[in-house]
Amino acid sequence: MDYDQLITFVKLAETGSFSHTAEKLNLTQPAVSKRIALLESQLNCVLFDRIGKQNKLTAAGELALLRVNRIISESKELKNDIENLSTRISGHLIISTSHHIGLHRLPGILKQYVKQYPEVELDMRFRDSEIAFDDVLHGRSALAIATLPAEITDNHISAYPLWLDKLSLVCAANHPLTRVKTLQLKDLEAYNAILPGDETFTRRIINKYFNSNELKLKIAFETNYLETIKVMVASGLGWSVLPEILADGDLHLFALKSLKLTRMLGAIVNTQMTSTNSSMAMINLLKQMSQYRKLN
Repeated sequence: MDYDQLITFVKLAETGSFSHTAEKLNLTQPAVSKRIALLESQLNCVLFDRIGKQNKLTAAGELALLRVNRIISESKELKNDIENLSTRISGHLIISTSHHIGLHRLPGILKQYVKQYPEVELDMRFRDSEIAFDDVLHGRSALAIATLPAEITDNHISAYPLWLDKLSLVCAANHPLTRVKTLQLKDLEAYNAILPGDETFTRRIINKYFNSNELKLKIAFETNYLETIKVMVASGLGWSVLPEILADGDLHLFALKSLKLTRMLGAIVNTQMTSTNSSMAMINLLKQMSQYRKLN
């Protein structure tokens, strides 16, 4: 049995007339008769007694009418719920993001998002950018906000560039490099470097740049936490390349014209996953409150 059969059955029970039912449903009378006959065949019972020009429900018809009205009512409720789901911004939103972005880029945006969409339950998961990317790729997160790889080769990933992050050469204020009168990139080879691990998108950008200039890095320590690198550099343990946003008074910033390093921070989604209202609302807010429009 299908929904149209049930609607026809209910309407015939209301009117008691095949012709009136056909008129109300914009059908032919034979079409109404066929639907009722098919329903009776499927239920293996007689639903109406034909008395003159009137059609009265049988006992089986009375029972069927109760159940069918319930089915139609639940179907309408389901439709309303689905329609509400399509417009309501609520639910559980899992976001993977890096510690650096979480500390320096997201606080104001998250505050605004929670204010605008109080029915959304945010689930923030702090990861290395590469793991955040993998979370989205394998459906563990609806959205990642992280360093974007130089090239995205997976066809199922869409990226929204949000912030252009300038990278700067830094060291401690009392580091020997600060006493070099005319610093050249070649001078860096003699001193310890503290950098993110080789597997990170940021390190790949740095490696590509230094390799293109035929420079060999002397790595002393590796850690993927940029704030930790900042502390180690400020302690005089080595030089590094860090986002300009971290280059405050604790660090000496080199103004090397030859050093032009940037990385792109952005949002990543998996196009194989159905976008939720909550995730799209987050992306729209990110675009509004970042450099997105300036970069595209």
